[in-house]
Formats: sequence, structure tokens, C-alpha cells
Amino acid sequence: MESLGGHQGPVLVALSGGADSVALLCALLELGCDCRAAHCNFHLRDEESMRDEQFVRALCQRLNVPLTVKDFDVAAYRQEHGVSVEMACRELRYRWFDQELKRQGCRFIAVAHHADDQVETFFLNLLRGTGIKGLAGMQHLNGHIWRPLLDVSRHNILDYLESIGQDYVTDSTNAQNDYRRNRLRNIMLPFIDKEFPENRERILYTMGNLSQDYKLLSFLVGYYIHDPHHINIEQICSHPCGPTLLYHRIRHYGFNREQCSQAIEAARQGHTGRLFTAGDRILVVNREELALDSIPTTDDEPIPFDAETGINSPVHIDVHRGTMPFTPQMCSGSRQVAFNTQLLDCKRITLRHWRRGDRFQPFGMKGSKLVSDLFNDLKLDYIHKQTSWLLEADGKIIWVVGHRSTAHFPVEIGSQDYLIMNLITP
Repeated sequence: MESLGGHQGPVLVALSGGADSVALLCALLELGCDCRAAHCNFHLRDEESMRDEQFVRALCQRLNVPLTVKDFDVAAYRQEHGVSVEMACRELRYRWFDQELKRQGCRFIAVAHHADDQVETFFLNLLRGTGIKGLAGMQHLNGHIWRPLLDVSRHNILDYLESIGQDYVTDSTNAQNDYRRNRLRNIMLPFIDKEFPENRERILYTMGNLSQDYKLLSFLVGYYIHDPHHINIEQICSHPCGPTLLYHRIRHYGFNREQCSQAIEAARQGHTGRLFTAGDRILVVNREELALDSIPTTDDEPIPFDAETGINSPVHIDVHRGTMPFTPQMCSGSRQVAFNTQLLDCKRITLRHWRRGDRFQPFGMKGSKLVSDLFNDLKLDYIHKQTSWLLEADGKIIWVVGHRSTAHFPVEIGSQDYLIMNLITP
């Protein structure tokens, strides 16, 4: 059984009452572990679900193991999230385990996946389509999830329980073939076992090799692409396995192989501004790099702006009234701008984020210009475009904050009454 080495502290054991989890709890107690138990009642098997809970309660009382039981409404969760029964139970179970780990001060949740589960996982992942990581199967330790029995066969688990005289409950649905894993376990694997008697040992050996290969691959990918948030386009596009390299560097953010291939092709074609999203992440094709970042959350509601005092949040702009004779050198035109005091007569002055189609009138220009064209001239990437602020007065953009002033409310040279606005950065 896989050990946690020098780990000290309580371990939360996922205890269903079945042979695997009962054997896990008993073995950990024999090894001197400080165990707590957690039981999920999904109420999917009517009286049998209550039987399991009662068995677990009696077992923990006899073994003097603290137990926490949680009831779940699987039907309501499925309706809300549109997932299968299997996925609903998995998500509910592990979400609750995370909560209990924190509440009870445990570092690990011990689950009873064993070697036969590992073989089943290999075939399930193979049949649905996967890569090296999927074929490598489950890991003994994955974050706070600990699988001590991953090298132990189901046959050995049952022998252990018999040797200590420990009973357990049996889930009647395990004999049904409603789920893919059950069909694999009850129909396909017995046939393979008959034709290839040593297949499980060989599959586990192969999975071990694949696991080591995946660790090496991950190291080499990280060595080649140090920073996944700023990936050099020339470097990634010139690599013979560029899409695969990119995929393995950003796959844990939720990006798939097709997106990575499309991103590489867009970069090769010079399609700057092309976007790819996964969850709360965005991959942007810029001129010289593929930029990975969180999707910016911008509030479309304009924020009232006081032209006499300025604003401190979400952006810091100081305002003071000038008294010295004004000269153009007093302002940078980007981070420091000046307006005549007629601005104070405006009825509505607001800060808002850029929207497509926004136009402004640059100082010294009779016509208007798209703000997006200014952004392109400045070579701003997608994230900076989305998070840029505009100062607007009675419907007119008077300042592309931090980038360019406009022709509105100009200050005459020598004026001794004007407003100076400064963009303050942290």
C-alpha cells in the first residue's frame, strides 16, 4: 500500500461501506493513521442507501472513528447542471470532500481506487479517445487526493477482509450494466482475462511507463516554454510539433488540441487579435506572442466622475486646478491632460470601458478616429484594449485614459484657470 511518508495529521477516508473503502479504513488504522470517515448518501437505491449508511455508522462506532454523513439531492443537481448521474455524484462528492478537508483540518482525502479500477480507467480512456496522461491513469497522490490501494488488486482486498473477519456491504447496481464502467467490468474484461490471462499486470506495467513518460514530457515542455502567458510566436511556429507543444503547455487551463492547432495556424497567417477561450482563460494571437490571460471582467455601467476632485477606484485620477500660466509642456497628452473649466458645466461626466465603434476627435484633427484604430497604432493587445478606460463628458469622449487626449475643452496658452488631470499608477 502506497505510503505518504512522513505525513502527520488526520486523514479523511471516503467510506461507502463497500469492500474497497472498508479495507482501506481498516488498513490505515492498522498502520496507525489518525482517520476520520466521510460517507455520502446519494439516496439513489432507496432502502439499500439507508442500509449502507447504517452499516458505516455501526462500523465507525465499533472502530472508534469519527464519522460525518452527507445527504445529497442528485436529481436537483442534475437538473441544475445538466450532467449525468455519474458526473453529478462525482462533482457533489469531491466538492463536499474539499469542504470537509478544510473544516476538519485534514491534508488528504483517502479514496479506495485499486489496481482493477486502474485497468478499467485505461480502457475507458482509450475507448473515448485520450493522450498519454489519460492512458497513464490515476496517480497515487493528486493534490489532496490520496489513493493508497492503487497497486492492490480487488482479489487481494477481499483476501485481506476475510483474513481479519471484516464484513462489508455490496452495491447491487454493480451487477447491472447501465453504466459504461459496469459493462466494461462485467462483460469485456472477463473475456479479455480469459483470452489473455496476464493482461492486467502487463497493462499496469504499461501504465507505469506512460506515467513516467508523461512526467518527462511535462518537464521538457516546461523547459521549452518557460512562461505559458507569453509564448514567442516565431519559436512555437517554427517547432515541428508546435500545436502539440502548445497543447501540453496550456492543456491544464482547459484548452484542447484543436484550439491549439488553430492558434498556431492563426499566428502563422498573421491573424493578430484572434481569440480562443477555455473557462475563464483567453489565448490571444498578438503580433509577436501568444498571450494567455484571465478573461477580463469589465462592468459596462459608466462610473460617475467628479471633474473637480477626480476618482480613486477602479482607476486613480487626480485633479487639480491650475493657476500658473498654462503651457503645453505641462501635459504629456497621455497620462496628464488639461481641460478648460467649461468641462465643469457638463451635466454628465463618466468613466467607462472601450466599446467597439467608439470614436474620438484627436487634438489638432478636424475629423474623428476610431478608438480601436488608436489601439492598433499603439499595438495594444486584447487584454489592454478591453480594460482601457474612456473619460466621457455629455456623450463625447474627451480622454482615452493613459493614451491620448482629445480636441474637446482645449486650454489656451497662458490661461490661469484650467483643470489638470493625472493618471496615477500603483
